[in-house]
Amino acid sequence: MRPLTRLMSVVLLLVTGLILAGCGGSADEAPAVAALPDWVMSAPTRVREAYEYAVTNPEELAKYPCYCGCGAMGHTSNLSCYVQDIAPDGTITYDSHATGCGICVDIAQDVIRLKAQGQSSPEVRAYIDAQYSPFGPGTDTALPLD
Repeated sequence: MRPLTRLMSVVLLLVTGLILAGCGGSADEAPAVAALPDWVMSAPTRVREAYEYAVTNPEELAKYPCYCGCGAMGHTSNLSCYVQDIAPDGTITYDSHATGCGICVDIAQDVIRLKAQGQSSPEVRAYIDAQYSPFGPGTDTALPLD
C-alpha cells in the first residue's frame, strides 16, 4: 500500500471512530457508567444493566417502589437498591443490595423494558405494583409519576 493511501485509510478509520463514538449516547451517560464499581462490572449482565439504568435514569427509577422488604433498611424506592447518594458534584455512592436481590433487579429490568415499549410512568407503576406487591411491603416512594 502506498504511504498516501495508508495515511488516508488511517484518517478514515479515525474519523469513522469519532463519528461512531459521538452516536453512543449522551455525554452524561458515559462518565456515570464508566465509574461503576468493579463489583458491579463483574456482576451478571442483568444486574449490571440495572445498575447502569439506575445511574443514567435515577429520576425514573426513583418513581417505583421496591417490594423485597428493603424499606426496613431505609430504602425509599427501587433506586435506593442501587444508589445510596448522588452528591452535588455528581459523585455517586453505590448500594450493593441489588447485587444479591433478584426482586430489585427484576423490578428495574421491568421498568427498562416497559419504558422502552413506550409505557407511561403510571402504567409502569401499575404493573410493578400488581406484579411485586404480593412479595411484601413496598418502599415509601414519594416521587410523582409524571
